[in-house]
Amino acid sequence: MKLKNLLPGALGFGTAPLGNMFRAIPEEEARATVDAAWNDGIRFFDTAPFYGAGLAEARLGEALAVRNRDEFVISTKVGRLILDEMEDVNARELGEKGDVFRHGRANRIVNDYSEDATLRSIEDSLERLKTDRIDIAWVHDVAQDFYGDEWLGVFETARKGAFKALDRLRDEGVIRAWGLGVNRVEPIELLLGLEGPRPDGFLLAGRYTLLDHSRALQRVMPQVAARGLGIVVGGPYSSGALVGGPNFEYAPATQEILAKVQAIKAIADRHNVTMKAAGLQFALAHPAVAAVIPGASRPGRIAEDRAALEAAVPEDFWRELRQAGLVQMEAPLPHGI
Repeated sequence: MKLKNLLPGALGFGTAPLGNMFRAIPEEEARATVDAAWNDGIRFFDTAPFYGAGLAEARLGEALAVRNRDEFVISTKVGRLILDEMEDVNARELGEKGDVFRHGRANRIVNDYSEDATLRSIEDSLERLKTDRIDIAWVHDVAQDFYGDEWLGVFETARKGAFKALDRLRDEGVIRAWGLGVNRVEPIELLLGLEGPRPDGFLLAGRYTLLDHSRALQRVMPQVAARGLGIVVGGPYSSGALVGGPNFEYAPATQEILAKVQAIKAIADRHNVTMKAAGLQFALAHPAVAAVIPGASRPGRIAEDRAALEAAVPEDFWRELRQAGLVQMEAPLPHGI
């Protein structure tokens, strides 16, 4: 099924923060945040076993257990199993995101993209999420940021295992769609070039944003649009850098990135546009994009995201960004600019 037909709106909720991303979030705050998203009308929730070693899935499942299952869409991910045994959180080898979930659970995380692990991962997620079905399954992080020079070998394991398993589960009606959930363009490009697997779309985090979109724009967005597939844009605020935070791509932002943020903000301020509005509306302007899923760990963030999505942004703002070279010339902009 095409993602745009499956997803119930342009704004979804990314639950990585519920896995105690960067900080320990009290249970009541996590629950209030999911409830705020629901009360706002959000009906698409993205999660993963990796987020806090099962913590985000468990919290989301608890919050949604009281809701009508037919009213919302859940996507989660495969590629990592969460075991009952404990491990030293500080000793985990997790690529570029090593410290992101050090406040999460201490359950041992095992990377495994085989067919058997994929099936087990889905069963485990169903249990944590307290649901009888998962709508979308993303194959998680088969890319350079986690596996370095070994990533192609990991991708090959997924091709023989997870991809085939998810193709079959989708055709059997167990899931409704599948694809990759990654922070890099290259795995998507590679999968699109394969003859066998038939993904329905992709979750691409951080690579189609105001601050970083040139590679995705050239390498994957045209192919995705041409095939009628869809992209869910994760991390539309670039780990917070776009909206004044200190981090870009889960690490301290470089001077180059900070300078770009200031240049965009100067134009945004002149046109009375918030940076959140600029970020969300830029991503959604591309015809390949089916939804954006900013993360939130506090209830108030949900209202900010909704206001940003619906804000009236003048056409001259977008034109000025393009003239200043702050967006790629070929990037589609709102209003068909």
